Amino acid sequence: MADVVVVGIGADGWPGLGEQAREAVAKAEVIAGSHRQLSLLPDTPAELRPWPSPLMPALRELLTCGRRIVVLASGDPMHHGIGATIARIVPEVRVIPHPSSVSLACARLGWPVESVTVVSMVGRPLAAVFAPGRRFVVLSEGSGSPAAVAEALSACGYDRSAVTVLEQLGGPGERVGPIRDDHDPLNVVAVECVADDPLPIVPGLPDDAYDHDGQLTKREVRAVVLAFLQPGGLLWDVGGGAGSIAIEWMRADRSCRAVTVERDPARAARIAGNAARLGVPALKVVTGAAPQALAGLEPPDAVFIGGGLTAEGVPETCWQALKPGGRLVATAVTVESESVLARWHRDRGGDLTRLSVSRAAPVGGFTGWRPAMPVTIWSVRKDLT
Repeated sequence: MADVVVVGIGADGWPGLGEQAREAVAKAEVIAGSHRQLSLLPDTPAELRPWPSPLMPALRELLTCGRRIVVLASGDPMHHGIGATIARIVPEVRVIPHPSSVSLACARLGWPVESVTVVSMVGRPLAAVFAPGRRFVVLSEGSGSPAAVAEALSACGYDRSAVTVLEQLGGPGERVGPIRDDHDPLNVVAVECVADDPLPIVPGLPDDAYDHDGQLTKREVRAVVLAFLQPGGLLWDVGGGAGSIAIEWMRADRSCRAVTVERDPARAARIAGNAARLGVPALKVVTGAAPQALAGLEPPDAVFIGGGLTAEGVPETCWQALKPGGRLVATAVTVESESVLARWHRDRGGDLTRLSVSRAAPVGGFTGWRPAMPVTIWSVRKDLT
């Protein structure tokens, strides 16, 4: 196994490295990194290896070559960097960090680091739940990222947010200012959210926040269902409709993941659009009918069945796949689907709840209550054994 050291390097290059980092570079037989990072080093007898694409096969080959290796990484290698990947392959790796771009950005703006949410666009779509007063530092993928951040803010009603682009932090070409047309590819974007009429981040978004064809778990029911589900981990949302349960599960915390299964292709496309617009583009949408479409999916920590209860094998497949200790919540509005919930409640226990909601509506020149169809909710936790 190779002797591996991961060295964080900033835009200030060689002058910004400490004694330990310089010593590791001087002793290296092979130095790997991006073309930009390698160009920051002085002349060296070591073999220089720019990263190819794809990266992983070359990385594994490098780490098992039996030579003294230095891997260059931007800033702090363990913060959205290559350090964690290398540590999974070579547990005894030594990491010498440099101040991260997040720390440098917060220092320039006078923001406490612990008050900031960090979002990475590197190799993934922008996924951020905006909220009034919330501060973000977005790790950019390139020169086009600031414009993409501005577009996402506008789509969610946060046009008045303060956006600052910080380029080449710590280097001689450092520049801090508003969005322009010619940003350096090495940049981060700082956002302080401001909105006139923001969407809440708690469960129960307004129904009109979703594009739907009527197949939508309504706001009040949605809030109760998510309270029963207790967001955390991976959710299966079976019978996605407009995707509202899966979307609000993921909005609850950035660590939450979800897969929604919807048999209608038009609705599946609508779910993807809702997810992108509401800040959770990583929602996985599977087009197909349950239970067949559930085959091969990662076992869930929680399951919501909002449609397909009466289809043969749907509850059984979901229950079997659910991890021990996980929660299953299902809703019913018809007598036939209620009978399924009654049987499962008899056999598995849990709680049955009937929710009736009425909304004020005009009655002639007055206001009266217009009741919605009552919804029966079954909630159960799977035993740990």
